[in-house]
Amino acid sequence: MTISPASGAGGADPSQGITVTTTAGKLKNVSVRTAGDPVTGAYSGGGTAWHSTWALGVSQSYTVTATAAAANGTTTTRTSTFRTLTPPSTFTTEIVEGSGQSYGVGMPIILYFSQKITNRAAVERALQVKTSRPIVGAWYWDYPCGMAVTCAYFRPRDYWPAGTTVSFTGHLNGVEGAPGVYGYHTLTQTFVIGQSVIAVGSTRTHHTQIYVDGKLRYDWPISTGRPGDDTPDGSYLTIEKENPVLMTGPGYSLEVPWSVRFTWSGDYYHDAYWSVSQQGYVNVSHGCVNLPPADAEIYYKMAVPGDPITIVGSPLAGTWDNGWTMWFLSWNRYLRGSALHEAVLAGPDGSTFVNPATLAPSTAKAPLQTAPYGNANA
Repeated sequence: MTISPASGAGGADPSQGITVTTTAGKLKNVSVRTAGDPVTGAYSGGGTAWHSTWALGVSQSYTVTATAAAANGTTTTRTSTFRTLTPPSTFTTEIVEGSGQSYGVGMPIILYFSQKITNRAAVERALQVKTSRPIVGAWYWDYPCGMAVTCAYFRPRDYWPAGTTVSFTGHLNGVEGAPGVYGYHTLTQTFVIGQSVIAVGSTRTHHTQIYVDGKLRYDWPISTGRPGDDTPDGSYLTIEKENPVLMTGPGYSLEVPWSVRFTWSGDYYHDAYWSVSQQGYVNVSHGCVNLPPADAEIYYKMAVPGDPITIVGSPLAGTWDNGWTMWFLSWNRYLRGSALHEAVLAGPDGSTFVNPATLAPSTAKAPLQTAPYGNANA
C-alpha cells in the first residue's frame, strides 16, 4: 500500500491532493486528520485506489490513515503525516453576490481574482454550484475585466427559474492558479433568484414593455438616446439603483430620481420629469432610458441586480463588458469561454461537467426565458 504524499514530506504540492493505492487486496478505509478544511475523497479501481476530491490547503499538516484487506482477510494499516508547501505567492477570490440576497433571473455568478489566472482549467474544476432546481450552465473567463485582474462568470444556458436557491463553493485553497500562485481560502456563498422582471425597450417605437413572472404587466412610453448619444443595443442586466443619482455632462448637472443602472458608462432606466412630452414620440436623452415619474418609481421598486434589460432598434451596437454583458453571447459562443469547453449540470447535490453535445436542445423562448440571439448587434 502506498500513500502520497509520503510521510515526512515538508513541502507537498497541495494541488495534487492525496492518493492511496494498494497492489494486493482492497482499501477498506481512508481517513484524513487536519486542522484545516475536512478532506473528502472517492474510491476507484474497484477499491484499489482512493483520491481526495479537492486540493489540499496550503501551509497545512495532514495525517492519512489507510487500511487495506487482502483476499485471505488479513488487514494492513499505513499512516502518512506530511505538510503542504507555503506558496511564494497567493491569489484571493471575491464573489459579487451577497449572502441571502435576491437577484434577477439573468444574474450570473461573478468571481473576481486578484491575480492573473493562467491555469484556468484547474481553477474551473474547483468551482462547484448547487441549485435547488436542476439547471444547465457554463463558466466563462474574462481578462482583463475592469474590476479585477481576471474574472470568471457562471451563467445558466437560459434565465434562472424564479425562486431558485443558488449555493456556490470555490474549493480554491491549494489550487495553483498560475505558476507558483496558489489559492489559500475556500469561498462559499448562497443567494436566491427572485421574481422574473424583464424589460424590453425599443428606441424605434419609444416604448418599453415590462414583463413580470412571464406576463406583460406594463407598457410605458420612453425616450432613449438622441442621435449621437444613442442608447446601445443589447441584453443587459440591472447593476444597481439609487434615488436620486447625480448625473452630470455637457450643459447639465442634476439629481435624477428613481434611477436603475445597466451600463458602467452610465445608462439608466430613470425618471425624466423634464421630457414627459417627448416620451413615446422622440429620442432626446443623453443615452439613458427616460420614463414618466410614476412609471420610473414602479420599476425602481421592483428592480434587483440581475434583472434583464434588452434594448432593441438602436443604430449603436452594445459593447462587451460595458455592464454585465454575459447575455450578449449565444450559448455556443459562451461555451467557448470555458477553459474546459464543457457545460455544467447543477442541482441539489452539486454540479458536474458534461460534454455539451450530450445535452438536449434548449426550448427557451426570447425574451422571457432567454436573451434574444444577436441582441448586441446594431
